[in-house]
Amino acid sequence: MPLDLLPVSTPAACCTPATSSAMSEQDAVQLARTLKALADPARLRLLSLIAAHDGAEACVCDLIEPVGLSQPTVSHHLKVLTDAGLITRDKRGVWAYFALVPGALEQVTRHLGTHLTRSAA
Repeated sequence: MPLDLLPVSTPAACCTPATSSAMSEQDAVQLARTLKALADPARLRLLSLIAAHDGAEACVCDLIEPVGLSQPTVSHHLKVLTDAGLITRDKRGVWAYFALVPGALEQVTRHLGTHLTRSAA
């Protein structure tokens, strides 16, 4: 059959239009930073230990032994969590106290639910 007689197929639409706004680059960078901070077993333990203390606040001196890491290593992990906005640091004399930021973990969940679960619906 000559080529000019072959049926011409119409290309299918390869893209679907966006139905809502996607995560901004800035939000993605911040969420990735937070998720990186959470993606470490020692940091998850530290968050859990802080949450388990009265008022969801703990002295660094109460966090070293339970995680079984050196003081400098625990301090590093606490700094990562602080920089990610998950905990706050309050210096009292020679000791530092760490507290959960109210709503910080819920905000992570909200971001994930809002931007990443739409495709499952």
